[in-house]
Amino acid sequence: MGRVGLGVAAGCAAATCAIAAVLVARRASARARWRRAVALLREFEEGCATPPARLRQVVDAMVVEMHAGLASDGGSKLKMLLTFVDALPTGNEEGIYYAIDLGGTNFRALRVEVGAGSVVTSREVELPIPEELTKGTIEELFNFVAVALKDFVEREDGKDEQKALGFTFSFPVRQTSVSSGSLIRWTKGFSIENAVGKDVAQCLNESLAGSGLNVRVTALVNDTVGTLALGHYHDEDTVAAVIIGAGTNACYIERSDAIIKCQGLLTNSGGMVVNMEWGNFWSSHLPRTPYDISLDDETQNRNDQVALSVEYLLQYLYPWLGFEKMISGIYLGEIARLVLHRMALESDVFGDAADNLSTPFTLSTPLLAAIREDDSPDLSEVRRILQEHLKIPDTPLKTRRLVVKVCDIVTRRAARLAAAGIVGILKKLGRDGSGVASSGRMRGQPRRTVVAIEGGLYQGYPVFREYLDEALVEIMGEEVARTVALRVTEDGSGVGAALLAAVHSSNRQQEGSI
Repeated sequence: MGRVGLGVAAGCAAATCAIAAVLVARRASARARWRRAVALLREFEEGCATPPARLRQVVDAMVVEMHAGLASDGGSKLKMLLTFVDALPTGNEEGIYYAIDLGGTNFRALRVEVGAGSVVTSREVELPIPEELTKGTIEELFNFVAVALKDFVEREDGKDEQKALGFTFSFPVRQTSVSSGSLIRWTKGFSIENAVGKDVAQCLNESLAGSGLNVRVTALVNDTVGTLALGHYHDEDTVAAVIIGAGTNACYIERSDAIIKCQGLLTNSGGMVVNMEWGNFWSSHLPRTPYDISLDDETQNRNDQVALSVEYLLQYLYPWLGFEKMISGIYLGEIARLVLHRMALESDVFGDAADNLSTPFTLSTPLLAAIREDDSPDLSEVRRILQEHLKIPDTPLKTRRLVVKVCDIVTRRAARLAAAGIVGILKKLGRDGSGVASSGRMRGQPRRTVVAIEGGLYQGYPVFREYLDEALVEIMGEEVARTVALRVTEDGSGVGAALLAAVHSSNRQQEGSI
């Protein structure tokens, strides 16, 4: 071999070594970036950990806040709002009742016939609310509702008999009786200025009378109270209701003598339904991560919720509406997106697609649920969602498994915290199986207890439901957990409101009970 040949061979060898060195360096760098992604996953999992001991701390903190909220307005992170509902359906109701469900861009009118312990028929009509009515006057909005309800009633019955109406009004209201309450503020895109501070039930009654319709509001409720009413109608052991869907809330039956902020309050039954507004609950025991802080900064709910009075100002400016943002469906997908975005920035698990994860709320909770529930060997549904919805193509299987794990951590934390909230209510009522009730009274054997649940997260997401049920057993123990039934209850905002109208109409007030 000549000098030229030797030179070429040496050059090839050098080039080969250089290429090999580059490949080794790239592999080492790739491994380091993958390790970083795995480290971020482990940090997130540890930050979201909810062992039974921690959940019991959340339970105790919830009970403390419930007591404080019952003692005084503004004294707790929980509002503990009085609903003045002191009688619930028992299954003995009979007759035809109507309901209106107003809480968004559409409203529903329902006709509910009950008798012989069951809902005989339930018919409804749903109509969109013209956008201009969401920014006009309260009279214009309710006149529109009244005319639509009149058409519906005349089509269904055609009789000019006075009828009771349950009014589900899903906006913040300061309740003054079971059938009256003043609007605190608008949400969900409504901005009717002349309505704030007015009695919304009275305004609707005036519009109904003006339309010539012989219907009057006998129950003004929110969807959570309606869910409790419907649950109690089917099972008198129902003591609480929980909404776990796009938002979350809870209500329960409280003894009147435990509502210290209204001492001397007289009720027909010695009890009253209390609307907790538990989305406001916060405790240092909640497992809060840097991603939750980012979510707060991103959404800024607390700065949008300034209300009219000092107590509401204090309520809305409590730090970080933690429970709401850790549990409700509107936020879970966004928490997962924040985690994946940081992984994309600090590793190469998504290639050059980091920017595709930078837009808030591109990963919805339904997509999160679909990712978590993909049980195909190659996670084909995960691949499809990443490609079609997040514009992240060609992800390897190990990356798809990483995404599933992130969604699982978010789901598990939310479900287990929801379980702790439910046990908090049961402990306040003396039904959690622990030694002494929060009131100081000794407890006997655990009684059968039913909690009505409505909302897509619990009803439509089996993994969430399994994690919640599992946590209930871990917190209370198997023996007590067997005495607690979570019953899916659908359409509390419609049928439930109509049943409350039946109970609280003038000819039924003496028959309903709590």
